[in-house]
Amino acid sequence: MPAPLHRALSLLLALALSACDDAPRFTKAEPGEARAGGSTTVNKRDRNAYSMPSANLTPSQRLDFSVGNSFFRSPWVIAPSTTTARDGLGPLFNTNACQNCHIRDGRGHPPAEGAKNAVSMLVRLSIPDQPEYAKVIEQLGIVPEPVYGGQLQDMAVPGVAPEGKVRVSYTPVNVTFKDGTQVELRKPQLQITQLGYGPMHPDTRFSARVAPPMIGLGLLEAIPDEAILANADPEGRNGTGIRGRPNLVWDDAQGKQVLGRFGWKAGQPNLNQQNAHAFSSDMGLTSSLVPRDDCTPAQLDCLAQPNRNGADGEQEVSDNILRLVLFYTRNLAVPVRKDVDSPQVLAGKNLFFQAGCQGCHTPTFTTSANAAEPELANQTIRPYSDLLLHDMGPGLADNRSEFAAGGQDWRTAPLWGIGLNQTVSGHTQFLHDGRARNLLEAVLWHGGEAEPARQHVLTFNAEQRDALLAFLNSL
Repeated sequence: MPAPLHRALSLLLALALSACDDAPRFTKAEPGEARAGGSTTVNKRDRNAYSMPSANLTPSQRLDFSVGNSFFRSPWVIAPSTTTARDGLGPLFNTNACQNCHIRDGRGHPPAEGAKNAVSMLVRLSIPDQPEYAKVIEQLGIVPEPVYGGQLQDMAVPGVAPEGKVRVSYTPVNVTFKDGTQVELRKPQLQITQLGYGPMHPDTRFSARVAPPMIGLGLLEAIPDEAILANADPEGRNGTGIRGRPNLVWDDAQGKQVLGRFGWKAGQPNLNQQNAHAFSSDMGLTSSLVPRDDCTPAQLDCLAQPNRNGADGEQEVSDNILRLVLFYTRNLAVPVRKDVDSPQVLAGKNLFFQAGCQGCHTPTFTTSANAAEPELANQTIRPYSDLLLHDMGPGLADNRSEFAAGGQDWRTAPLWGIGLNQTVSGHTQFLHDGRARNLLEAVLWHGGEAEPARQHVLTFNAEQRDALLAFLNSL
């Protein structure tokens, strides 16, 4: 027997003998485990693995997917322009195409040292909640910074000043495993320079956010509300210390608060609204859902710029384009898993469960029978997320609230496809601000409700750490 396989089998046997009585013991893959997106899963694990349509789409649906992809991928231009289907960019913006942030439909990253623009990382802004802004808070979840709004835009059309530039520096944070192995983490310090419209409010809160991957979003949208809420435990009655909480957010179309599930703090209720707000905040493009440019009253040059909004109510992003982009984002498929029967991967899965990681990273859901697209309905999916908010401790805190999410709260990030990040996006930078340079660093930044799991992982020896990472990279 080859030595690596013998070591993995020995580790798996040791785990089976030593596992806690209440922890699952996996000795083989579960039925259907490799197809994390159910019948939508695609057999693709190359650099285009995040960009494939759901495997069960019809030929005509694949055409709609391709058209939606073109609007997601191609650059928008400044109005007025002869390119009337893609003009209206700005006046303030962060990028001119969705694909610039979601690299090959994957994860963004923080700016490299000396970079002129953050590109695939943005900075959210707000000031502390105040009673006189109750209606604003109800609908936006925040009180925007008075001059710069809710998001810093570091690019602008000619004649308009960008709002500022984003720089990130890091200080080291050392962590030591029980066996003496040291890992150096990096804690980011955000710097906003070259402010274009004067000083910010002295109590401005900042939150750096990298673009998340796009795979499986339609499946997450199709999970029934009650299935998500069934895992909520805000009072901590289960005794585990895990207190998953739903975020209740404003639905622009319905005009009321509903369950949030998208974004780093679950601040958006559905994909259509997520897309419309991204068009507005990231590219300065209006739609029927967000009909005004993202200029504040203090930004007079921004307000004076032409746009392509027509007298007949037509917006820069037409309802048809919004529909096609929605179809595209709903149907970016989850890639098939690899090595689900590998002894090392199974050993890592046992360690994942023994540490209690599944307390937040819920492995399995079944999508609704009446999902928005029939192809997304009744699917057994394995996103490894509960889509709930959890207090992750002061180490990851941005100290910025968003609806019901507090300054230390983050939505559990789905883990499916995470092992392909290097292949697809060309890097392994994780967490909301990209501070973690690999998956082990991402695990070691967990605190708050995840602190017991982190402490458990810190007892792992090198062989166990390799097994845990093999499991995560198999997803």
